[in-house]
Amino acid sequence: MSPKPSIPFHFPRIGEEEIEEVVATLRSGWLTTGPRAHQFEEDFRTYTGARHALAVNSCTAGLHLALAALGIGPGDEVITTPLTFCATVNTILEVGATPVLADIGADLNLHPAAMERAITPRTRAILPVHFAGLPCKMEEIWELAAAYEVKVIEDAAHAAGARYRGTPIGGGLSDAVAFSFYATKNMTTGEGGMVTCRNAELHERLKVLCLHGISHDAWNRYSAEGSWFYEVTGVGYKYNLTDIAASLGLEQLKKAHAFATVRRHIAQAYTAAFADLAEIRTPVCEPGKQHAWHLYVIQLDLDRLSVDRREFVEELRQHNIGASVHFIPLHLHPFYRDTFGYKPQDFANAAAAYQRIVSLPIYPNMTAADVDDVIAAVRHIVERHRR
Repeated sequence: MSPKPSIPFHFPRIGEEEIEEVVATLRSGWLTTGPRAHQFEEDFRTYTGARHALAVNSCTAGLHLALAALGIGPGDEVITTPLTFCATVNTILEVGATPVLADIGADLNLHPAAMERAITPRTRAILPVHFAGLPCKMEEIWELAAAYEVKVIEDAAHAAGARYRGTPIGGGLSDAVAFSFYATKNMTTGEGGMVTCRNAELHERLKVLCLHGISHDAWNRYSAEGSWFYEVTGVGYKYNLTDIAASLGLEQLKKAHAFATVRRHIAQAYTAAFADLAEIRTPVCEPGKQHAWHLYVIQLDLDRLSVDRREFVEELRQHNIGASVHFIPLHLHPFYRDTFGYKPQDFANAAAAYQRIVSLPIYPNMTAADVDDVIAAVRHIVERHRR
């Protein structure tokens, strides 16, 4: 009997439509930022209900652009979560500002009370991360921002398709929202991202900074309608999205609703299957929030198990199940620990959660049998190591 195939942690769903669109782009002769990138911006703007959208080559680029365009720099502080990928805080450092971490709540998102305690006269922005695709408590964040006159920049790398109180993430009251279309995300362009915003003037600054600081229509200077003339109006970056990547995004966006439906059904299957296991805490989506289910993160009750998280993940791999951990809290990494003098207990909730969290596979390419296999493996490990 042949061995059962492994279930990877993620595998992107790319169809013939995406392949045909990429080929059409290659045949068009226009490969860098052009008509497809601009169509992708318009389609994503409509998808989120945002007033403006700018396609960029990563979510990291989008966050950096938003901070720079809002004038945040040396002497300023930006509050964010310790439970995120390093890119979130690195972009703050890249503009010369100081990241200030605030601890998380039970939902693994920034806790509003911790955020307020972290505010000082130097605070210029709050940078919430919608962990795993679960929207943060945005109403409380917006109220804090208004009270202290600070900006809000959302890291929505996990949150394309999520909604907060009926409004898509990206179309709310924040100053800017950055999305990721990395290979593992809910929709992908391989590498890529998008920044949405409400303010037309900010959108113009984002566009100029995105491409070397030159006048925003310079991408079109080689077309029949374009002009060779352009002006550099400031120091900018090279963050534009290519038409090749955008062609993937155009087709992926058409499937976003279907992808989201599959993810939601997998999440529901996991939650139902683990409901009787006291050793596992499943994610909870509060009323008024629509989870994007980029990640399905369980938390182990280690007091009820005879294995730790590392051993749990290793046993999943022995069952041919790919699993991961999101994330190692920032204050535990050597660079941030040594630079800012953090101790593990400084953000006790994040440090404790890190010991318990396991991300299970959840993506549209999973079959019903795959989902059943993940459930069976998790249950087997729990039952085998139950105290």
